[in-house]
Amino acid sequence: MGAGERVKLANDMRAYRASVIAASKRGPLQSLTDRELALKDCAVTIYPKNLQRRVQAWVRFGGEAIRVEAKLMRSTPHAAGIEFSAEGQVWRCWVWGNAVQVPDDH
Repeated sequence: MGAGERVKLANDMRAYRASVIAASKRGPLQSLTDRELALKDCAVTIYPKNLQRRVQAWVRFGGEAIRVEAKLMRSTPHAAGIEFSAEGQVWRCWVWGNAVQVPDDH
């Protein structure tokens, strides 16, 4: 990776973090409800640290949707529990499984 590519990557990361922080100021992070998760009726898989995959996921802060780089921490047959961070803040939420995508490079 050349110097120009490293600068572009650093700028992209800065812009990404800024967009997450800006979205977080537009409302609380939304998560699936207990009723939607139906945890009493289905199994939850909790991934140990070495099996947590990097994913991209759509989340909502208030009414604003944003795609984030996240870790898949747990899952049900229909939902994913993710964690993502920006500027030292960490967020965790449940999203529908089809809101999550494993990047092609994994």
